[in-house]
Amino acid sequence: MRLAALLLLTTLTAHAQWEIEDSHTQSDLRGIDNVGNGTAWASGSNGTILRTTDGGANWQLCPVPPEAAKLDFRGIQAFDASTAIVMSSGKGDLSRLYKTTDACQSWKLLFTNPDPKGFWDALRLDPGSRPKYVYGVLVGDPVNGNFVIYRTTDGGNTWQPLTPSGKQHLAMARKGESLFAASNSAAVMPGPNGQFAFVTGGIGGARFIFDQHHDPCDCKPWEGFSDIKLPMASSESTGAFSIARRHTAKGYILDADFMVVGGDYRKPDSPGASAFVPYMAPIVTLFSRRAIPSLTAPHGYRSAVAYDPTTKTWITVGPNGTDISRDDGKNWQPLKPSAIDPADADKNWNALSLPFVVGPNGHIGKLRPTALDHR
Repeated sequence: MRLAALLLLTTLTAHAQWEIEDSHTQSDLRGIDNVGNGTAWASGSNGTILRTTDGGANWQLCPVPPEAAKLDFRGIQAFDASTAIVMSSGKGDLSRLYKTTDACQSWKLLFTNPDPKGFWDALRLDPGSRPKYVYGVLVGDPVNGNFVIYRTTDGGNTWQPLTPSGKQHLAMARKGESLFAASNSAAVMPGPNGQFAFVTGGIGGARFIFDQHHDPCDCKPWEGFSDIKLPMASSESTGAFSIARRHTAKGYILDADFMVVGGDYRKPDSPGASAFVPYMAPIVTLFSRRAIPSLTAPHGYRSAVAYDPTTKTWITVGPNGTDISRDDGKNWQPLKPSAIDPADADKNWNALSLPFVVGPNGHIGKLRPTALDHR
């Protein structure tokens, strides 16, 4: 009898998927960045910033940055256990960047949105360029018909706007088109020579927009942006919400596959949407890139997506559940909690940085190492 009970416990543990953690807050969490070696940072509404250095066993509630108690921190990007930059989203000067270098004991205001019509949606720093040089981009909703894009080459200490000069062109927006700041993952910034890209939605339709040659942190002239129409519905609340990158090759700028997910955030239980944008070689096929829609879509609106290279699995999360795909988004299947997990452990998620997920009411989860194993 004792042996049977032990075997049952072992079986359940092997198939367990979710570990719900105590965040010590009820704030709506939108940003999450796993640095590695047990360190991760999270952010959310009401100036909330969290930090763990022991793999999520304990989350520290950081002091609120100056005059930020009412700010909505939609994104956070970290360098290590001591250094991180957090981004708030909102109209005009409600969009700001703060930085800490002393494990969140103090914060410095780096940058405030200078345009009263602006709204920042995504902050992305290149993890491959840490720690000496850190490239990054800050992307916002259109102002005067163009998407707002700032760049940094010094770890976020200073930011320069992309402005038209020579062969360089801005990313033009369609009427009613914008980004969604749901999870700080509407853009990817893989490095100084990689593909900078972002995704959009709204009435103007969903698009995958990417720079054609050099990334925006390159000092050389570059020719601007190209776009691919995404097979997703169009409305004020519908479109592409998140993009993730999978490295595929060396020697080309377009050396990645991309997965895009979305749906309608006002109808979270309606079928979601996804599109796979495969790598195309050689580079002369730049304009033949295409977005391949899923045959079996995610089972609801999805706000974040990521790739796990160990199990070769894409994983996407949203308010009503979690889905995984092992065939590059052709088919998605629900990732359900096991018998020893809370019944709703797969739900109520906003943002994803494997193995961590965050959501409303201080919701934090950690995907267990065996959750994505082939079974």
